[in-house]
Amino acid sequence: MGGKVRVITGALVAISVVTAVAFATRFGKDPSLAPSPLIGQAVPDLYLPGLRADDDLTLKSMLGKIVVVNFYASWCIQCRNEHADLVSTAEAYAARNVVFVQIAYQDDPDDTVAFLDELGWSEHTRYVTDPASRAAIAFGLRGVPETFFIAEDGTVVAAIRGESDAILLSGTIESILAGDQPGFQKGCEFQES
Repeated sequence: MGGKVRVITGALVAISVVTAVAFATRFGKDPSLAPSPLIGQAVPDLYLPGLRADDDLTLKSMLGKIVVVNFYASWCIQCRNEHADLVSTAEAYAARNVVFVQIAYQDDPDDTVAFLDELGWSEHTRYVTDPASRAAIAFGLRGVPETFFIAEDGTVVAAIRGESDAILLSGTIESILAGDQPGFQKGCEFQES
């Protein structure tokens, strides 16, 4: 009887592993190659009010620089997890014509400021708000965090859906600096909005 239970348990474990792998790989399709409708499109031209003085901006006003746009919220655990990597990557690339813009998504400005006071502000990042979620709609945001990369000509060339890290951010930026268009990248799973 004990041997039969072990065989059944082993079979169930094997079936579970095969099923998990099939779903994780989308039945043979690499999720990092999933299309994003913004790739190859011009950056949306929106006015975004800053959290700090002199941080108000339009993304089109940043033509001539590589711009990393990150949507985040104080209530998002994955945003909290990736924040230190965003700050360190912004610092590392500041001298290489790369600017970071973090857009607070559906967040109270006081909560956003408290989040940044706790986890750290970067002097090389512009922190803005998104009234009426216009930027989120224009970018087709599916949840937070999400990060978009805009080339110097104002074209969206890459996106990370979900939590990013310094390696993924740096690799994508290096690819853009080399003249490539990296496309869609998948970080950890994102939270639905």
